[in-house]
Amino acid sequence: MNMNKYILLTFLSSLSFFGCQEKTQTVAEVIATNDLQQLRAKRAAIGDQHQALSQDLEALDRAIGKLDQSEKLSLVTALVVTPEVFEHFLQVQGDVATKQNIVLYPQFSGQLQTLHVSVGDQVKKGALLATLDDNGLAQQLNQLRVQEALAKTTFERQEKLWNQNIGSELQYLQAKTQYEAQQSLTQQVAQQLEKSKITAPFDGTIDAVLAEAGTVVSAGMSPVFRLVNLSNMYLKADVPEGYLSEVTPGKKVMIDFPVLDLEVASSVRSVGRYINPDNRTFSIEVALPNNKAQIKPNLTAQIHINDYTNEQALLVPQSVLSENTAGDQYVYTTEYDQNRGQSLAKKRIVITGKTEGDFVEILQGIQPGDTVIAEGARSVKDGQPISILKTITHE
Repeated sequence: MNMNKYILLTFLSSLSFFGCQEKTQTVAEVIATNDLQQLRAKRAAIGDQHQALSQDLEALDRAIGKLDQSEKLSLVTALVVTPEVFEHFLQVQGDVATKQNIVLYPQFSGQLQTLHVSVGDQVKKGALLATLDDNGLAQQLNQLRVQEALAKTTFERQEKLWNQNIGSELQYLQAKTQYEAQQSLTQQVAQQLEKSKITAPFDGTIDAVLAEAGTVVSAGMSPVFRLVNLSNMYLKADVPEGYLSEVTPGKKVMIDFPVLDLEVASSVRSVGRYINPDNRTFSIEVALPNNKAQIKPNLTAQIHINDYTNEQALLVPQSVLSENTAGDQYVYTTEYDQNRGQSLAKKRIVITGKTEGDFVEILQGIQPGDTVIAEGARSVKDGQPISILKTITHE
């Protein structure tokens, strides 16, 4: 403290001295003389004063630095490490699929007469979607049904007579044969006529109409509709074989659809047991709820699979980790030195586990309750005095 007073008095004395020297003639007075020689002399004198003052200020700073130890303390924030649940997620890309996604073709060749649905229509199983020109089959069927009814009447009359022991067996058998043949023929034509209609094989949505009314289509060759069931979709993806033991049915999954700005929680539905020899992966299916029908088949998604969980993990931000020339990773913790009455930075070599987001799992090197330097970790050294501005707990 006495040293500070001495330096301060010396500084004030210098100011007083220079002030007294200049009382005889101020800068304004010198300028008013319009004398170039006096102006240059005055400027040189002030320059000398400025240099002397700068040297005095530097001397004062050096003296203050020696006496005030707080000037050497690094300002840091600290993080209290506590056990918490840590989940690691494996990220793979997947595509939306559905087991009910088909293109419908006609079973009958002819002119597409009527389209009964449009794109986006919801249909039930068996619903009539389109009708083709039947080339007179409907009229033929009506005639056959009349003939069948007549054959049935004849057969029933002969059967009644036969049961009463009236008439010959030959007449009875001929009537029966005629009726059965007529039934078979009517059924064949009815089945053929049914092929002139395109119906929905399952509940779903008309995703596309691929032909126009009036066009001629060929059986099994000309696509007419695409029908999908958006309520029974799933994600399919390939996972590297190294994760076969970690990725199992029921594992938690987060699905991200970037183009929809949508995130969906789900789980692994099934895991394939075949390893693709070309890319060393196995396939998985992920259940996909689609209540709002926003998700469409073949849409790409980012699949985050929970492949590892630690219920008592110690986590630190990635930003606090450093690495030495030997490849060892380390962090700085805070320790209070009772003898010096100061907090010090202490280097700790650590072994890290998995990384998720901005945080790293620490397996060895620190203990629950340790305080790790967060902000300022890059500017401290082992054993350096520090000033902790704030201590926080990661949640």
